[in-house]
Amino acid sequence: MSGVTLSNVVKKYGAVQVMHGVDLQIEDGEFCVFVGPSGCGKSTLLRMVAGLEDTTSGQIRIGARDVTRLDPSQRGVAMVFQTYALYPHMTVRENMGFGLKMNGHPKAEIAAKVAKASGILKLDDYLSRKPAALSGGQRQRVAIGRAIVRGPEVFLFDEPLSNLDAELRVEMRVEIARLHKEIGATMIYVTHDQVEAMTLADKIVVLRAGAIEQVGAPMDLYRDPDSKFVAGFIGSPAMNFLAGTVTGAAVTVPALQTAVPLPVPATFDGHAVSFGLRPEHLTIDPAGTTHRIELTESLGGVSYAYLLSETGEKLIVEERGADRSVTGDTVGISFDPAEAMLFDTQTDHRIRF
Repeated sequence: MSGVTLSNVVKKYGAVQVMHGVDLQIEDGEFCVFVGPSGCGKSTLLRMVAGLEDTTSGQIRIGARDVTRLDPSQRGVAMVFQTYALYPHMTVRENMGFGLKMNGHPKAEIAAKVAKASGILKLDDYLSRKPAALSGGQRQRVAIGRAIVRGPEVFLFDEPLSNLDAELRVEMRVEIARLHKEIGATMIYVTHDQVEAMTLADKIVVLRAGAIEQVGAPMDLYRDPDSKFVAGFIGSPAMNFLAGTVTGAAVTVPALQTAVPLPVPATFDGHAVSFGLRPEHLTIDPAGTTHRIELTESLGGVSYAYLLSETGEKLIVEERGADRSVTGDTVGISFDPAEAMLFDTQTDHRIRF
């Protein structure tokens, strides 16, 4: 297995530049997830690693090899697509071994590799079936098995769970995580779903408009985002953002009807800021500032109360335990100022204390 290194990678379509000098190091055996909104460039970047998109400038290395100008077949990668891309007239066994067959590998070798991959993915009972006789989750496992059989240096996944229902997505997330632990391969995974990113990744790469916004371990990005974009994208529900103004050593937040003492750098005095609090850092408190609950969502062990402040700004509060709010209540809320984050409204950057 090998790591992947991207150095100043640029992609242009004519005069339009879509990837802007990407630098990234993915370690050998690491599970790296590219995440971001539609159009941010995550699939384009994955396809550049695969060789399915040409690299305008910069360098892509897999292990010690410069693969920037190599054909996809020479790169030592295997890709799992969103659409499965299985041959409908072939059995599961034939689909999984087809790539090796086309490259002239002996039948005994193909059979052994298919059997090994089938055992890993629990497909032994389906090897004689054709794709039409399989569920969506089983088809995706076949597509992953086909990649395993090739024995690549790097596995590439392009939104592989998007076509599955919610229950199957959870099941397949577990399967992919187990697969990574079992074979220890380098994996690059593209998704727009930050829950998938948080649960699968060793390293998350947050992309925005063709550039890397931040790279880090899932909980590092959650607890210590560098920008409002990352703070709002990582976490479900998203972080609450309220309008505020820095006044001396405090931040005035009209929606909370208070000035919050925070050690804001003096250079920001008088500046407009976004005051961020995650839903779990807000508490229903009769002594706090009052807000009306517009909606509550109960998910069993946790509920989310959607509040409307007097300024018209919305807040989400996480509630646990037996005593929870209901729609239509007017409740007070409180919070620990130490959990607050500030973001510059002009640059989107985090203001660090």
